[in-house]
Amino acid sequence: VQLQASGGGLVQAGGSLRLSCAASGRTFSSYAMAWFRQAPGKEREFVAAISWRGGSTYYADSVKGRFTISRDNAKNTVYLQMNSLKPEDTAVYYCAADRIVVVTTTDPDEYDYWGQGTLVTVSS
Repeated sequence: VQLQASGGGLVQAGGSLRLSCAASGRTFSSYAMAWFRQAPGKEREFVAAISWRGGSTYYADSVKGRFTISRDNAKNTVYLQMNSLKPEDTAVYYCAADRIVVVTTTDPDEYDYWGQGTLVTVSS
């Protein structure tokens, strides 16, 4: 599966953005999907994940209550709605996919497929 992330940009603190990740391939609905982010000088960190049917989600504590992951299997797309953004949310955001992981898998090495990343900058 090939992934294409979009929707990043510059936003003020407290604002919102919605990221999208479009997937190619007819088997998208069989993959668990996740978002990770990487800030300058830091390791890639888990943000959120959603099961292949969308019935289960999991969030990093740092975004819980502010971010929402969702998916539309008919459109082969996963979304990350980000509200109440903070300057510390500034990072390149990547979508990832894997057929085996469960939603609580937070290790990026466990995901086989990655998008190219989209930059989110939150100004104070």
